[in-house]
Amino acid sequence: MRVRKTAPIVPSTNIQGNALMVVIAIMSFLACLTLGAVSMVKATANGWQSQISREITIQIKPEDGLDMEKALVKAKDLALTFVGTRTGQIMDEKATARLLEPWLGTGLDINDLPVPRLVIVTIDESNPPDFAAMRDMLTAEIPQASLDDHRTWVDRLVSMARTTVMIGLGILGLVFTAMVLTVVFATRGALSGNRHIVEVLHFVGAEGSFVANEFQKHFLKISIKGSAVGGVLAASVFAVASFWQSRSLATPQSDQASALFGTFTIGFLGYLGILATIVIIALLTMLTARLTVIRTIYELDLIRSDPARTDGLMGD
Repeated sequence: MRVRKTAPIVPSTNIQGNALMVVIAIMSFLACLTLGAVSMVKATANGWQSQISREITIQIKPEDGLDMEKALVKAKDLALTFVGTRTGQIMDEKATARLLEPWLGTGLDINDLPVPRLVIVTIDESNPPDFAAMRDMLTAEIPQASLDDHRTWVDRLVSMARTTVMIGLGILGLVFTAMVLTVVFATRGALSGNRHIVEVLHFVGAEGSFVANEFQKHFLKISIKGSAVGGVLAASVFAVASFWQSRSLATPQSDQASALFGTFTIGFLGYLGILATIVIIALLTMLTARLTVIRTIYELDLIRSDPARTDGLMGD
């Protein structure tokens, strides 16, 4: 005797399932894109912070009767006498003129303008010098000199990085919340379409865990497909952007993008985070579907024990 193959409780493919897969793919794409962007901005901010923390700047303003070259050498030598300093470099006139080119154009003769000169001193990040004592000594020996240890910029960068991370986490939370609500409604819709089957199975003795497992497997397959598509698309966006940036170095577009966003490479940890996001979305979808089914079966049990509760439960 030939036994007919049994069909699953929940149809493997239907319009509702396909629509849910598209929604999960979109949300997964947005979540992974947000995670990668946060990782990229944080890495860029950390790079800026590290570069700024490694250097201090001594600025000497020109003044009548001041021998600028001697003052620059003296400022560098004074700074290097402090423990925690490593090297000092005097920015020559050509380097100073190049710094002003974006605003004043090329061919600038800085001797025609009261342009301050700079001394760049690298420091030991783990054992920085006494900035207050260095500032006092420079002011006493060279009144035209001022010390900038960049702590204000470092604090702002740290604050910006933290704010960016918090905004990114907030967006991720909103995406996950919207996804959970979508799965809840999709699960209830699937239950409504197959409610008579669920009722018959449950009333003839099928345990709630069996019915929940069927729906759980159904939505897990959908969520894995959708989240994988969204994650792959997000990873592709970063890969394409990184490839474009590497192929268009030293161009105005690439330089502006690099100055604003840094490199578009999110690294191994970024791609690992995208993979983790895909897994989390799949698990959240599976858990949401299971809890929704169990709650629906609980309502069925309440209706079975007291039919008068039907209106109230159905209204919920």
